[in-house]
Amino acid sequence: MRLFRRKSAAADPPDPRTAWPEQPVPDDPAAAAEAFWHGWFELLPMVSAALGEGEPHRVEHELCQLVESLHPRLHFSLERGRQAIYALVVTGQEDPEVRPFTDAWRAAAPPDDAIWEYHDSVPPVPDPTEVTVNLGEHRIALADVRVVAQVDDDEHVVDVAVFHPRFGYLDDATRRTMTFLPLDATLGERLAAERLRRVETAEAEPAGAITLLEFRELVRGLGGGPDENVGTSG
Repeated sequence: MRLFRRKSAAADPPDPRTAWPEQPVPDDPAAAAEAFWHGWFELLPMVSAALGEGEPHRVEHELCQLVESLHPRLHFSLERGRQAIYALVVTGQEDPEVRPFTDAWRAAAPPDDAIWEYHDSVPPVPDPTEVTVNLGEHRIALADVRVVAQVDDDEHVVDVAVFHPRFGYLDDATRRTMTFLPLDATLGERLAAERLRRVETAEAEPAGAITLLEFRELVRGLGGGPDENVGTSG
């Protein structure tokens, strides 16, 4: 269950007449990561109190500033953990220019414990078929998603068509979002970026369609690259 997720930016919007200040990028990813974790442990009592009282928004501004100090293009989220109670996710959304900073951040991270676990990419949902997305009057059960996958064995990538019985009731933008969301939930951010080549929305259920869990098994079985398991950070 995601508590909140936000691009690392200041809490208050700037005056529209004022240019948004350019955020500096640290010269040394390792030093920036060490500074992040120092700031994290200073902030942790406030974070724990806010989460314990069900008010994570109280620390959103401080966390935005902390993540922004690591790199201005990073995103973050506080989530329910897979093994621990909570998870901190800091991700560059597979941007290769940002990857050195998330690599350094993860390398300097403390060991996971019973309270916190740390991920440098958005991990997969343990069982996406148990997820239901509420979109206004629509309830989209991911258990009803069906996928047709065409595997390129030479490139170790997959072309995908995604179908849901309620796609016909959604507007174009929402339908596109709901085409990608089940794939990210099933594979996790990193594996989806590595393995998915073309993604399309199917207007009718295609022949030979499979469930999301079957799709996960298929993609994880591809050779030529690392496997991302549930609850790990890649």
